Amino acid sequence: MAETIFAKIIRREIPAQIEHEDEMCLAFHDVAPQAPTHILVIPKKPIPRLTEVTDADTPLLGHLMRVATEIAMKLNLANGFRLVVNCGTDGGQTVDHLHIHLLGGRSLRWPPG
Repeated sequence: MAETIFAKIIRREIPAQIEHEDEMCLAFHDVAPQAPTHILVIPKKPIPRLTEVTDADTPLLGHLMRVATEIAMKLNLANGFRLVVNCGTDGGQTVDHLHIHLLGGRSLRWPPG
């Protein structure tokens, strides 16, 4: 996997407004937010995209979802929020490191794009 901006954020080579960190993941505010609240939840394990996860990654994926939900509750998004995982170029993925977008703080429309 090629070096990504997320790997540099994990290593603290690039600053980020960190919302959560544990041994498995890091969550930080997106620098180009698409909603009043826009957090990226990323695994510390470098997985390029959702199509490259394995059965061994199942606990990690559940952990990422749980962390995203805990952050949403901490940030008072009880009225609703959206979790998005883009996969591949056609799916809108711009960084080749699996990540979950946590979006909230306003009414979100459907379809999204």
